[in-house]
Amino acid sequence: MTVQSDLQKAVAAAQSALGTYSTFSLSTQDQSAKAMFEELSKDAQRHVTMLNNRLAYIEQSNPMNQQTT
Repeated sequence: MTVQSDLQKAVAAAQSALGTYSTFSLSTQDQSAKAMFEELSKDAQRHVTMLNNRLAYIEQSNPMNQQTT
């Protein structure tokens, strides 16, 4: 297992959590719970962004991903 594939799995898991939190936020009538799930969604979005940024860096830095001309 490589760092790149581990990061891809982490991105997928974070995106799944983001979707779950968003769904919970939309499906509850409890304003306190809605606010909590909205905050969790924001946090999950930050995680997705950071993980994608790291993945992009890894992909650019990996010599195996470099194209030769």
